[in-house]
Amino acid sequence: MTTPVHLDLGIAGMTCTSCSSRVERKLNKVDGVTASVNYATESASIEYSPESTTPQELMDVVSKAGYEAFSLEPEQPDDTDSATDPVDAAREEEQQDLLHRTIVAAVISTPIMALSMIPAWQFEYWQWACAILATIVYIFGGAPFHKATWANIKHGSFTMDTLITMGTSAAYFWSLYALFFGNAGQPGMQMHMTFTAHHAKMDHIYFESVGMVITFLLLGRWFEVKAKGQSSEALRNLLNMGAKDASVLVDGTEKRIPISQVQEGDVFIVRPGEKIATDGVVLSGASAVDESMLTGESLPVEVSEGDTVTGATINSSGKLEVRATRVGSDTVLSQMAELVTQAQVGKAPVQKLVDRIAQVFVPVVIGIAILTLVIQLFFGGVAPAFLAAVSVLIIACPCAMGLATPTAILVGTGRGAQLGLLIKGPEILESTRRIDTVVLDKTGTVTTGEMSVANVHGDVLELAAAVEASSAHPIAQAIQNACAVEPASDFRSIDGQGVEGTVNGKRVRVGRAAGDLGEFTTAFEESEAAGGTPVCVYVDEELAGIIEVRDTVKDTAADAIAELRELGLTPHLLTGDNAGAAQAVAEEVGIDPANVTAGVMPEDKVDVVKRLQAQGNNVAMVGDGVNDAAALAQADLGLAMGAGTDVAIEASDITLMHSDLRSAADAIRLSRRTLRTIKGNLFWAFAYNVVLIPVAAVGLLNPLFAGLAMAFSSVFVVSNSLLLRRFNVERD
Repeated sequence: MTTPVHLDLGIAGMTCTSCSSRVERKLNKVDGVTASVNYATESASIEYSPESTTPQELMDVVSKAGYEAFSLEPEQPDDTDSATDPVDAAREEEQQDLLHRTIVAAVISTPIMALSMIPAWQFEYWQWACAILATIVYIFGGAPFHKATWANIKHGSFTMDTLITMGTSAAYFWSLYALFFGNAGQPGMQMHMTFTAHHAKMDHIYFESVGMVITFLLLGRWFEVKAKGQSSEALRNLLNMGAKDASVLVDGTEKRIPISQVQEGDVFIVRPGEKIATDGVVLSGASAVDESMLTGESLPVEVSEGDTVTGATINSSGKLEVRATRVGSDTVLSQMAELVTQAQVGKAPVQKLVDRIAQVFVPVVIGIAILTLVIQLFFGGVAPAFLAAVSVLIIACPCAMGLATPTAILVGTGRGAQLGLLIKGPEILESTRRIDTVVLDKTGTVTTGEMSVANVHGDVLELAAAVEASSAHPIAQAIQNACAVEPASDFRSIDGQGVEGTVNGKRVRVGRAAGDLGEFTTAFEESEAAGGTPVCVYVDEELAGIIEVRDTVKDTAADAIAELRELGLTPHLLTGDNAGAAQAVAEEVGIDPANVTAGVMPEDKVDVVKRLQAQGNNVAMVGDGVNDAAALAQADLGLAMGAGTDVAIEASDITLMHSDLRSAADAIRLSRRTLRTIKGNLFWAFAYNVVLIPVAAVGLLNPLFAGLAMAFSSVFVVSNSLLLRRFNVERD
């Protein structure tokens, strides 16, 4: 049996989730193919049998479905700076094209609207000028919608694009008919309003509706493309965190080579301040390694001969000689990137409500228009019949429907940006409504992420600060910040033991415990049990005291937990730190001890989120580190603290620009409010259809009033969305 081959394709031209579903169905009909198409990332992940098909044949399948497919070459960690992601390039091209069309449509539609709505400005042949301008907007501005509509029709599908093309075409072609075959083309023509189609003395034209509908919807589409998934950017940032080269020992001589050339078993040198090139085991040397990108914890880990180290972590102090044990895609960094990819691909975007409704609404409207035309031909003649049918189509024009989501998103996310809450798209709003569980990373989210002195046992703070003044270790920084004194003399670092120096003629050592702790035993044990780091201070080889250093809880963390509970969320605490530290923090902020998970690695964090989801929970994750990225992507809703890493921010759904955890509750409140506004907009956008379509069908509604009703519904939708600007945080 042939082993399946994996293929990643980028797909351009998808405008809604029904597009991605259609492409997925087409691909999966090919023998030996299993495909998953992601609308948000505009990509397809395919497993296929080389005996049954080829990559080119699969791309042809996508092309026949009406979309453009291209191969995605895997990114190399050492070439991420220069690599151009094909999906990003295609998205950028589409974004620029939509922006160009939006600007052109807006510039042309403005005078059409002015001439149509202000009779005093209507010169002798104004209607013909509007016809020429509207034709440009209809053809050039409406091209993306018309192209998508044609592709949908060929496959028997109806979407938002179908509604847009249907409504604008009805208004445009009726207006041309009125100009060339009716009386609307007469010199000096002015429109006289009559309520019913039967009693209209002058044929009305609707070029302003064509222009403004297309302009508004182009703007909404541009915002949608701009806000699409950011997984490729997250992966690029993640891979860029790795070392670009390594100092490998070749026949006893150091040689600098690109990271892609490092082989398993190679021995390389890592000096203080350098990134560790790849996963390996320490052969010689001792140092403190900053593993915050991996564990999220600010306290470096002491390593020496025989200990394992991870690529992309930072060597803080001593020189290390390391043998590579895992390279390339086998490294922890690459596996983290894979976790992010899998989590994002598995989180399919919610199909837009408008598209679901369009599947039923569009055929019904077309059917009503045809039925109206047939019945009116028997009872009212050709002109009234055609006017009534056009009125049905115009009243169903999707301007308000198209504006319902983008205007609320625009205002809601704009207000969020003012408050430091960055929401990425409409799918996220739907997620916030369902969330019932929130998982909080400890370090940098619930706590400050910075070490500080919590307790001092014995009169040793000034002595310790003098010695630590010459060290860059985070614990040293915490002690320095607690007491500013002159540096000690004869300073030196002792591998794995700490630092020492001379203060007022006394030899002072600050670091790990050595031997019996005597009267300080209880203080030492209590510090460790509470999750602190006890630092021993020896004066002339005698233990003189203990300084407890710990990551402190944010001042507003307890209030934030209370606010999250008020929103109906159950908080969980997740950390790579030890159980004592985790339980101490949970108790301080009010999290149930049963909901605390400690000592977890990045893949464990993903597993915790998956386990909660498997139990039927809808999970939000709040974090700030690279190690949180995969869990943020896996969660139903990911919230990243803005002070965290770019990778975490890109992998999340909402970015909290403030370090205040209470902003997580604010973001959820704003998202839910925006979602309620969208649903309210859609309700009223359809309400006027339900009321006025029957009126238009019996010939009691002039197309002009149909256009005015459509315009009123749009004004209402926009006005309702603008109310989101009044959203404020619910505290002083």
